[in-house]
Formats: sequence, C-alpha cells, structure tokens
Amino acid sequence: MEKGIPEVVLEDGEGKRWNTKNLAHKTVVVYFYPKDDTPGCTVEAKEFTELLPEFEKMGVLVVGVSPDSCQSHQKFALKHNLKVTLLSDPEKKLIKAFGVWGKKRMYGKEYEGVIRSTFLIENGKIVKEWRAVSPKGHAKEVLEYIKSRRNKGGK
Repeated sequence: MEKGIPEVVLEDGEGKRWNTKNLAHKTVVVYFYPKDDTPGCTVEAKEFTELLPEFEKMGVLVVGVSPDSCQSHQKFALKHNLKVTLLSDPEKKLIKAFGVWGKKRMYGKEYEGVIRSTFLIENGKIVKEWRAVSPKGHAKEVLEYIKSRRNKGGK
C-alpha cells in the first residue's frame, strides 16, 4: 500500500503553484472530487472546511483536487466560504496518477469522470486510501482514522 506520490505541479484557486514533491515530509489528506459547486462536492468541501482546524492541530494539510479551473475553484470557495486548498488538475495528471479517473454511471448512462476518493499521505507515501466514497460524513471518517492511527503509535 505504501507507494510514493508522483511529482506534479498544479495551481490553486489563487493561482499559487503547488508541487507535490514539496509535500514529501508532510502529512496530507488529498481528496479527489468530480465538480465544483455540485451537491455532493459541496457537502464534502464544507465538511473538510468545518473540520480543518482539527486536521491542522494535528499538522495535517487537507487538499481537494478536481479537473475544474482555478477560477471555478475560487468562485466555489468564495460562495461556500471554503478554507481547504483546492487544486486545479485540468489535464488530469494527478487524477490519473492516483487512478481516480474512470467509468461512472448516472441515470443509466455511462461516462468517464473523477471517482470520489481520498488518500492519506505521510512522508511522501500513501498509507491509506478510501475509494468511491460518499461525501456526507467522509471528512469525519478520515479525521477519526488519523486520530486512531496516532493513538496506536502511527505518525
């Protein structure tokens, strides 16, 4: 399970460049979501924002990634008062590297898209993944996992 994360440079809603290699010595939650300002994605982003102080107290950075543009991220964050960092991956480099781009179904139609997934990364290695998650309550689930891991002597 402990595989490394690929080096990719993405921009956030403010146009700041983020290089994944700079995350190598940090604990990071990276959550991938399909689209800004849609119901499930809004629930997930708001819940991560609400719990952000608890993540930060433990030294955990929370980053959301979708194929939406930086401008879309900025509007989404302003509209919902989001505090989590949202990275734009229009070329789907990080999305594909994490294997979260694939076939989805909605209303009987099949299409390609981001499969909502979350990864816990410590010291540049993926130590836990949640695939095809439901947005409601997911941020709390991730937070509780990190707390229990630390209580058992993990990072």
